[in-house]
Amino acid sequence: MEAAINRYRVLAIIVGVMLILVCFVGFPLRVFADNGTPSAFISPTHGILYIVYLAFAYDLWRKTAWPLKQMVIMVSAGLVPFLAFFVEKKIVREAREVAAAQAAQAAEAPAQA
Repeated sequence: MEAAINRYRVLAIIVGVMLILVCFVGFPLRVFADNGTPSAFISPTHGILYIVYLAFAYDLWRKTAWPLKQMVIMVSAGLVPFLAFFVEKKIVREAREVAAAQAAQAAEAPAQA
């Protein structure tokens, strides 16, 4: 599960940075400076990476067997500027706790048999 956590973590940070670039660089340049070039690159890049982020978030959510509310929180992280960094930290911490519990349970199961 550590691989799923790491994939999620990397994409959460990248998508968070890209969303900040969209909101605070691309959009203002397009609207106020009449320069759509940065937005033409940043916005689609964020969109594509967000889709990959959703796939990684779903993979982690499925492996941890969290409730749907947790997935909604993960999805919203890529839509609200700066939220990705807070959600990523919380999700990674909780996912590592679940992974440790699953590993302890798996190590205990053969001993009981």
